[in-house]
Amino acid sequence: MPKNVKLSVSKGDKLPVSQGAGLTAKGRAKYNKATGSNLKPPAPNPKTKKDAARKKSFCARMSGMPGPMKDEKGRPTRKAASLKRWNCR
Repeated sequence: MPKNVKLSVSKGDKLPVSQGAGLTAKGRAKYNKATGSNLKPPAPNPKTKKDAARKKSFCARMSGMPGPMKDEKGRPTRKAASLKRWNCR
């Protein structure tokens, strides 16, 4: 199965940084179909214990990623936008 799926903002697969980054439903469906994965939508306000665990895991992994929270022009990066979208502290 192909692991290099081409996703773009212009095709509606990804959200722009201004809208919180991450994949749209269309992007998740495209990626899942191409790779056999089962990506789920963000869980910023978890309703179940399973979603709460996913959120905790995502926030821990993403917060530890290398890279700045702002680019050279002072705008938030995709990393910062996704952490904000998931309501990570």
